[in-house]
Amino acid sequence: MLTTLKTAYTDTRAGDLAWALGREPLPSLAALDLELSGAKVQLRLLGASHQVLLEEENGVCSETVACMPGSSTPLPVGVSKRLGTLDYEFAARVETLSHGCFAGRAQELLALVADHPHGLAGTFPGSPNAFTALLVQRMKGQVCWRTWHSYPQEGRLVATRTRVGISTPGEAQA
Repeated sequence: MLTTLKTAYTDTRAGDLAWALGREPLPSLAALDLELSGAKVQLRLLGASHQVLLEEENGVCSETVACMPGSSTPLPVGVSKRLGTLDYEFAARVETLSHGCFAGRAQELLALVADHPHGLAGTFPGSPNAFTALLVQRMKGQVCWRTWHSYPQEGRLVATRTRVGISTPGEAQA
């Protein structure tokens, strides 16, 4: 699903994104509710950021990647945590692209997510390459999602990948 967000695009920076687990639902500009083999997932666009709420019989997870005032947890390169009976893995990377490459990559990602039944993307009025996009799927007993946050004024694209699944007894934890 592709939507135009009813808010002005502000000059946020990729470096201002922070990560948090366990936050309550924040006000969203757009949301998509899905059920994936018993797991309830809500994808939420928070402007140039996202929140994913996951609820399944083995536990719950709330992931927020946003510009959060007062947050002391910057966007990590990687995280591995146990959330009750769930294993949570998160990874993020920041790409810096030339203007021409950025525009092409932005449109490619928007096309991928807009046509996907488990995708949500929001663009900002007046800036077709300014967007936030989320795509979720269930694979091998895990719920996995990817997100993209674009910052065309910087030529930066922030991509994240998350996997949440049931902990296997005896597995080593990082």
